Amino acid sequence: MSLITYLTTIRFEFGASQGLADDIAELGIKAPLIIADKGIERAGLVDRLKAVLLRGQDVPVFTETPTNPTERAVLAALDLYRSEGCDGLIAIGGGSPIDLAKGVALLSTHGGSLEQYAAILGGVPKITSAVAPLIAVPTTAGTGSEVGRAALITLEDGRKLGFISPHLIPKRAVCDPELTLGLPPGLTAATGMDAITHCIETFLSPRINPPAEAIALDGLVRALSNIEQAVAQGSNREARYEMMMAALEGGLTFQKGLGAVHALSHPLGGLKQVSLHHGTLNAVLLPYVLEFNEDHSGTKYAILRQRLGLDADADLADYIRNLNKRLGMPSTLVEMGVPHESLAEIAESATKDHSSATNPRPASASDYLAILEAAYSGRPLR
Repeated sequence: MSLITYLTTIRFEFGASQGLADDIAELGIKAPLIIADKGIERAGLVDRLKAVLLRGQDVPVFTETPTNPTERAVLAALDLYRSEGCDGLIAIGGGSPIDLAKGVALLSTHGGSLEQYAAILGGVPKITSAVAPLIAVPTTAGTGSEVGRAALITLEDGRKLGFISPHLIPKRAVCDPELTLGLPPGLTAATGMDAITHCIETFLSPRINPPAEAIALDGLVRALSNIEQAVAQGSNREARYEMMMAALEGGLTFQKGLGAVHALSHPLGGLKQVSLHHGTLNAVLLPYVLEFNEDHSGTKYAILRQRLGLDADADLADYIRNLNKRLGMPSTLVEMGVPHESLAEIAESATKDHSSATNPRPASASDYLAILEAAYSGRPLR
């Protein structure tokens, strides 16, 4: 068993979830609320938590988590939290339940509307240590939200905003690769590409944070060395272990900031016309952003090629395109059902996203629109 204390306390190993009752006791949580989604409930993981991990304790459960967390769902879960007299949360699932739980943990202890705590609206200093304790139990290997300081939530007016604070980092991350063994190939690929994108974007971020860069490179190598095997052989325990570690490391590097891929995928994920998976969006956008940033990242592209064992003149964008193809990922935004008429609005929204500030190459709305048009049609940006 690995006990890691970096930003928060992390228990990482096959069977780590068996110690969840101890985590609850250590945090002093007497009446937890479980946040999950319908898929997690159907898979039997909620019952497993209630009947085994919580030693038979009768615990309220909220499973109405949408694919992309919404303000409406946060408020519905908050109502349940308050009516049941809860004093902490356990989020089990992918990034959506974990981010939704962060919203509940925030509003359960902070007054006023959710909007006022958004990072781009000056909300970061308003979030205090009073945030309710949260334990995150990831069941996918991708988002890194179990150790991330941010939650992405779509407000009622359609804006998908980031809520960022070190106080939003879960008090415990319980990383049990056993819980990912049943993840289907498509979701394994999409969440894995999310982790890969996190590692690449944080490494390329211009902020100075060498420890985070080292973690990002380690996570990237782990992910790229194991993602295809995890997709093809979902029961391969070593591959599942390595992918969950890569996802964790991607989350640990968030402190350094992301970039243009996430600046675009965040507003795309808020579209009401179509439901878009965050990791799949990142996979589609990543090659085009790599083309956009290539001449603005110093020696970092050379370092990436060296760490990945590629030739010195290898095209990183094409490397990711070929990986996407092998994984069965879509290659364009049109394949995902993104309406073309939304692109200009998405480009404008991207300039206001908190991830845009840490892209290595400053990007205007016209730059973002060019990336979107290329990703929509499948034509290289160059």
